[in-house]
Amino acid sequence: MIEVTSCLHVAIMVSNLNRAIEFYSNILGLKKVDRDLKYPGIWYQIGDLQIHLIEDLDYQPNVEIDLLKSTRNPHIAMGVRDLDVAKQHLLAANCVVKMSNSGRAALFTQDPDGNAIELTLVAAEK
Repeated sequence: MIEVTSCLHVAIMVSNLNRAIEFYSNILGLKKVDRDLKYPGIWYQIGDLQIHLIEDLDYQPNVEIDLLKSTRNPHIAMGVRDLDVAKQHLLAANCVVKMSNSGRAALFTQDPDGNAIELTLVAAEK
C-alpha cells in the first residue's frame, strides 16, 4: 500500500496570469515563492502547501461552477483567522461570496477563471 504523508502542492490552471496574480496576491494576500519557471506561472506558499498557478491562454474550465446554487463543487480550501474580515475584503473586491450550505464557519468564492475557493475559519495557533 502507498503511504501518503503530506500534500505538497495543488496546480490551478488560469487563462490570464496577471489577472490571477491580482486575485491570489492582492485579494487573498498569498505569498509568492521565487522560482525560475520555464513556463508562464507563479507559485505561492501556504504553510507546507504550495499553490502553483499555471497559465494556459486557451484554458476553459471543464466544470461549470455556480456558487450561488451550490457550494458542492470542486474547490481548494484554505484556512483563515477571521471569516468576517475575509468576507468583507472579498465583497469590497467585487468577488462572489457564498456562505457554506452546511452552516459551518466557511465561505466560498471564485478566482477570475471560475476556480472555486473555500475559506474556512480556523482556530488561532497557540
